[in-house]
Amino acid sequence: MDLRLFQHDWSPVDVATLLVIRRGGRLLLIRKKRGLGKGLINAAGGRLEAGETPRQAAIREVEEELGITPSSPSWCGEHRFQFVDGYSMHVHVYVAGGYRGSPRETDEAIPIWISDQEVPYAQMWADDAHWLPLLLSGRRFSGHYIFDGAQMKEFSIRVLGPNEPAGDLA
Repeated sequence: MDLRLFQHDWSPVDVATLLVIRRGGRLLLIRKKRGLGKGLINAAGGRLEAGETPRQAAIREVEEELGITPSSPSWCGEHRFQFVDGYSMHVHVYVAGGYRGSPRETDEAIPIWISDQEVPYAQMWADDAHWLPLLLSGRRFSGHYIFDGAQMKEFSIRVLGPNEPAGDLA
C-alpha cells in the first residue's frame, strides 16, 4: 500500500474532525479514554453525525468531550488516513482561540493544557508531529497518511496557499 492510492477514487469510510483550542501560548488537548487512539494525547474531535457539517461536528465533539463550547472555530487543514486493514477517514481540522464554559473530564477524555512550545509528540499519533507545527505557525495544510495500526508507514503533507479552497465541506 502506498500514497498513490489517494490519486484515484479514494473514498473514506468515515468523515471526522479535530479541533485545537489555542489560548495564551497553550493548547487544550485531550487524553483519549476510549476508541481510536485510546491513551494518546490528541485534539478533541470525532465522526460526523447524519446531517452535520464538519464545523458543526467539531463543535459538538468538543462539547461532548470537554464540556465547553469553542468560539468561532476556523478550518485550517485536512487529513486523509488510510489504514492497511481497510479503514479510512477524512478528517477536517479546526482551531479556536477561545471557548465558553470550564473544561472538565468526561467519559471520553481528560483535558490537558500544554505549552505550544512543549508538545508531547511521543504521546501522540505520529502524524501530529508533521501537521501541528503548521497549525501553530498559522499555515493551512492537507495531509495523506498510511497507518498500520498505530504505526505510520507513509505520509505526505503540503502547505495550502492563501487562495486554495478549504477542504470538502469545510
